[in-house]
Amino acid sequence: MKQKYNELIKSLSDKELLFHLYMTQIILLVVSFILGLIFFDHFSYLNQIRLHDKSIVIIGIPAGLAVVLLDIILMRWLPAHYYDDGGLNERIFKNRKTLHILFIAAFVAFSEELLFRGVIQTKVGLIFASLIFAMIHYRYLFNWFLFTNIVTLSFVIGVIYEWTDNLAVTIIMHFVIDFLLGIYINFRHTKMIDPREGAEPFE
Repeated sequence: MKQKYNELIKSLSDKELLFHLYMTQIILLVVSFILGLIFFDHFSYLNQIRLHDKSIVIIGIPAGLAVVLLDIILMRWLPAHYYDDGGLNERIFKNRKTLHILFIAAFVAFSEELLFRGVIQTKVGLIFASLIFAMIHYRYLFNWFLFTNIVTLSFVIGVIYEWTDNLAVTIIMHFVIDFLLGIYINFRHTKMIDPREGAEPFE
């Protein structure tokens, strides 16, 4: 299963990968809309997005930074296979402009937090929402460390949502994580490219 998945990722062009990424997030938004229509009066869960809340700056941003810092430390400390997701994250971010990475991170953070925290966690609870969130990130199912990582992260974000009762906090936290790790992947790839040779890595 893992080998087939890796072969599928390798067979897709960068344009096709982006198309699938955006389509996945659009589907999540549609699912949020449908479930919101069924389970909430007048999409009341959207009221949990409160932008004028100091918790966004005090909790959301620092929590996102802490996750990124811990992740980078672990990437440098642990063997490479612990972070092997089939190369998808690298394929998505390595050749992107900063503005494009920002847009991807914002889109993903908004669509995923709206569904998993705003709708699913509100209705079925923290643990179930965390497990579904991990399952959606299919590529992590083949790597015990990444699966444990994503379940733990989802649980932490869910706890922060219950603590602050504000989706804006978790959206910003999620955005900070995805944006900075995307920039890190992009920077790491750029650093390995010899400008004199174009696409050849340094020896």
